[in-house]
Amino acid sequence: MILLEALGSLALGFALAWAAVHRLADRLPSRRVVLAAGPLGALFGAYVTHSALGPGHVVATLIGAVAVGAVLLSLLIRPRGRIRRSAAA
Repeated sequence: MILLEALGSLALGFALAWAAVHRLADRLPSRRVVLAAGPLGALFGAYVTHSALGPGHVVATLIGAVAVGAVLLSLLIRPRGRIRRSAAA
């Protein structure tokens, strides 16, 4: 079951990263970084969720994996425009 959770979270994280690259390519760093961060974030999310819930919660573990992967990818998004000096200080 743990192998299923790990492989599923990697696949979901890669799918999430692939969708982010295609939808937000102009606001993300290099494609390689995004395609690596999605699966790694999802794998970490699966680990944390599995540790918190224990075995036997495959669907909840995969939901936790997608949530953490999405949060990690959202941290990579850059703002659209330039930041004003007054807002940056």
